[in-house]
Amino acid sequence: MGAAPRHPYPKHVWSPAGGWWNTNPKNGSRNTAIISGVCVIISAGIFMLSAVKERREVAPKHWIPSSLWANVPPVEEP
Repeated sequence: MGAAPRHPYPKHVWSPAGGWWNTNPKNGSRNTAIISGVCVIISAGIFMLSAVKERREVAPKHWIPSSLWANVPPVEEP
């Protein structure tokens, strides 16, 4: 009943995921919080850079959400 027994494995192999059957990673919650924070910071930077570089050559035919944060002047019709 249940899974097969664990087979012998090398103890000296390093793995970024924690190796074989690592059920209780050391500082797992802290590492997850750090990586989540880094992802949020990188995403915010990309978002801000995109908003600064956004340009429109033609006026949009309908409302688009990026017009709320982008500093694009409205295109005047002749």
